[in-house]
Amino acid sequence: MNMSEDEKHEFPHWEGLYQEREVESMPWFNPELDDDLENALNELGLRGGSALDLGTGPGTQAIELARRGFTVTATDISEAAIRLAMEKAQKQGIEITWEQDDILETRLDRLFDLIFDRGLFHVLEPERRLDYVKVVSSLLKTGGYLFLKCFSRLQPGEQGPYRFTPEQIRDIFGGRLSVLSIKETVYQGTLDPLPRALFCAMRQELRRQANYGTSRDARMETPSRRKEFYLSDEAKCGKHFAV
Repeated sequence: MNMSEDEKHEFPHWEGLYQEREVESMPWFNPELDDDLENALNELGLRGGSALDLGTGPGTQAIELARRGFTVTATDISEAAIRLAMEKAQKQGIEITWEQDDILETRLDRLFDLIFDRGLFHVLEPERRLDYVKVVSSLLKTGGYLFLKCFSRLQPGEQGPYRFTPEQIRDIFGGRLSVLSIKETVYQGTLDPLPRALFCAMRQELRRQANYGTSRDARMETPSRRKEFYLSDEAKCGKHFAV
C-alpha cells in the first residue's frame, strides 16, 4: 500500500547510523563532487566565496568544494558524522569549519555566497519545510545561490526520503527565493539503479526582513524575469541564469 504524501516517513537515528556504519556503505556516499553541482558551478563561473554544506554527512561535498577554492562551513545534526568527516579532511590537509548543528534550530550567525543541500531537505517532516526555507534564505547573501538536490516524484516507491515535483519545489521556495531552474537527474551514490532526483538552483535576489507569507502578488517578478527563472528542465545553468 502506498503512503499518502502527508504520511510521515521513518528515518534512521542519524547519530547511531554514523557511529555504527562505514560511511562508504551509505546510499548517499559519493566520493566526488555531485555532478549537477559541478556543472552549475562551472557554467555560472563560481570558483570561490563562502559555502555552506548542509547535512554534510560523509563530508565529501564539503571537501571537494574546499578543493575548488571555496571557504567552506559544513554542518550536520550528527556529531559522529562531523567527527569522521573532520578527520578525513585533516588527513588531506584541507581546512573546513565543521559544526554540529540542527538547521531548524541553527546557531549559524553568518551569511554565505552558496548553500548546498544534497539530502537534508527531503528528510524533513512536511510541517517543517517552510521553517527550513525561512532559515536557509536568511543565511544567503544577496545574490547568493541555494543548490538543492532531493528525491523526485519519479522515483518509484514511498520509503525513504520524501519525493517532490518541480511544482512543489516552486510552491515551497518561491516566496523567499527565485527558482532559477529545476532539472530531473539522478542521485549519485551506492544504490543501483541510482534514484531519480531533482537538482534545483535558486537565488536570493533581495534579503527580506518581513515574516514568511509574502503574498503571491507582492512576490511576482516582471514577465522578463519569470521567463528567465522558469526555464524548461532541459535548460542548464550558466547564461540561462541571467538576472
